[in-house]
Amino acid sequence: MLIITDQTTCFDAAGRQIDCRGSGHDGDGKTHSDVGGNHRFVTGDDRVTDGWTGCVWHQHAGLSEFPMTWDEAFAFVEEMNRPGGNASNQWRLPSRRELFSLISHQNINPALPAGHPFVDVFNGYYWTGTECARVPDQAWYVHLGGGKVYRGMKHASYMVWPVSGPSLLTPVPEKRFVIDGKKILDRATERHWYIGEKLPVHAVSWEAAIDSVRSLNLNDGFPGDNWRLPNIRELDSLVDLTRHSPALDDILPVSDAQVGFWSSTTSIFEPRYAWALYALDGAIGVGFKPKADFRVIAVRKSIT
Repeated sequence: MLIITDQTTCFDAAGRQIDCRGSGHDGDGKTHSDVGGNHRFVTGDDRVTDGWTGCVWHQHAGLSEFPMTWDEAFAFVEEMNRPGGNASNQWRLPSRRELFSLISHQNINPALPAGHPFVDVFNGYYWTGTECARVPDQAWYVHLGGGKVYRGMKHASYMVWPVSGPSLLTPVPEKRFVIDGKKILDRATERHWYIGEKLPVHAVSWEAAIDSVRSLNLNDGFPGDNWRLPNIRELDSLVDLTRHSPALDDILPVSDAQVGFWSSTTSIFEPRYAWALYALDGAIGVGFKPKADFRVIAVRKSIT
């Protein structure tokens, strides 16, 4: 499961670029070499293998040439797999998590990693093969211009980008979440999570969220340190797309299905905004940093 982003620049609530060091932002402590650089993708025969996930993508992101409905998208991929089609017989519509794994949080238009080998990328919406659990007439799409992940009616028309081959996305353990004192251990990502009385119980601004998590590390009565605001991929890793209201495991103490959570990841599309997770369905959108619109959850790497 991919739980890091490629974001290496940091911006304050006014959208001004700042030094990442000690900021608590997503880019804090990261370098370009930490996020893969040009060594992530391997290209051959119109196929691109993603070394981070194992997914094999068609190099041409505009094969469908025009937007299609969800059903038409499945039919298009099925046609590719017919004899004499695209010589693979393994193409499929990507899952939400697979398509989101391609998204860069450092680049826009397209929101793909620097140096990527893809061509004909449309800076707009692409279908995934993942249905919305709460609204079965809708399915998830990803915006390749900026990185938004949301749901749309299946009769709407979006672009299609097939994927093939085995995915190396981490299998989820049967007993994934374990209560570990005041913390919750996610065995799939080796992350500790905390949402409790040491953090605000109401929505706060983005900078207040970062400050409140930083305060956990100064609290002598709280176990451990190195707590931080999670990046948007870490937040997304909590989402269970077979659930809704909220789209989270029952062990996570979230009683309000309408709640959303701040991430430490800035929107490069508009740096006065930061990415956030909406718990109701698991949508990924943005919030205006100065507004008190989202809750706080803290994360750290588990210590064994």
